[in-house]
Amino acid sequence: MKIALVHLRHAQVGGTERVLNEVSRRLAVRGHDVTVVCRSHVEPAHPAIQFRVLKSPVIGSAWRMWAFAGDVERHLRETSYDLVYSLGRTWSQDVIRCSGGSHSIWLEQVRVARKRERRLMPHLSSIKDHLAVVIERRAYAPGAYRRVIVNSKLVGRDLAQRYAVPPESLDLVYNGVDLQRFHPVETTRRIEIRKGLGASAEDVLFLFLGKGFERKGLDRLIRGFVAVASREARARLSVVGRDSNQAQYEKLAADLGIGDRVRFHGERRDPELCLAAADVHVLPTWYDSFGFTVLESLACGTPAITTDHAGASELVDSGVHGDVLRADCGPEAISASLLSWCDEDRRRQARVHARTRAEGFGFDSTMERMIEILENVERAKRGLSPKHVGAEIA
Repeated sequence: MKIALVHLRHAQVGGTERVLNEVSRRLAVRGHDVTVVCRSHVEPAHPAIQFRVLKSPVIGSAWRMWAFAGDVERHLRETSYDLVYSLGRTWSQDVIRCSGGSHSIWLEQVRVARKRERRLMPHLSSIKDHLAVVIERRAYAPGAYRRVIVNSKLVGRDLAQRYAVPPESLDLVYNGVDLQRFHPVETTRRIEIRKGLGASAEDVLFLFLGKGFERKGLDRLIRGFVAVASREARARLSVVGRDSNQAQYEKLAADLGIGDRVRFHGERRDPELCLAAADVHVLPTWYDSFGFTVLESLACGTPAITTDHAGASELVDSGVHGDVLRADCGPEAISASLLSWCDEDRRRQARVHARTRAEGFGFDSTMERMIEILENVERAKRGLSPKHVGAEIA
């Protein structure tokens, strides 16, 4: 088939960008005619992949996003494809992947967070948020799509409630993990990595990993860590990731008297090593359609604590692979969870369970299921019966 994969940015880094690269490569290997429709791109994942660059001159990320959606609509009126697969914010497609979840629901969750944590909350970019919601409404309007691929049941419920997307139009495909990259490391190497994160072999190292500290709940994690630091002399918290407001979070830790127990390391390019070296990964997010780092942590044999507003929490059994907290929980609930995972025997048992759970969600199987869905939609457009699609990954 002649297929267009649509996303504003084609790059080597980023969760959606990685899916775009893998899907385009696998489709090209199968012999399909693949065009990536984008504003910018890097080298293709396969030599047969073509690019169609749509780059209207605009200033600012909000208008860049809006202009691209309009450019895509015009391009599709002028160019014939057998199938159009959108991985981003556009309203013209046969299949759309809701990788980031509902933006309108995300905004509601941030407003809840702001009420709880006023001192750290920056203002949202209102124009961009407004345009994103307008695009979203058009993308999920009746007749705007044939299928919607979601990466968690959470997102499926959100779309059904907010935009009346019929359950029979939804396909659940959890994000996959690279099991060769994310895996447990041997003891000597683990101790070496921990030193770079400011922890000894005997310390209990909690790791916060990701960008967007506000949405991912770093404020309440730091506040919750106060009680842990007072009761567990060996407890340490390392923060890995980039955020323009990092200085405010460093000040918060210092003001709470735990500045020497919370280390900020900025952005690193070895998340697999950080996760493998940690004792527990903590993602107390207000809203994540999935939360890649949770699954990556499990693949590294590291239990994960997150909230029920992270799609990846659907893969975590509390007390076995980590903990799932309420999305509106306070610092006290986070403290209790962290303290319970200071138990070394509990962590040792969880490491094996975590890796085993992750092995059921390898990248290969999730990508193949996604491609089967795309091929079946194209067959349906031609009036052909669908091929067998593997069982839902759940």
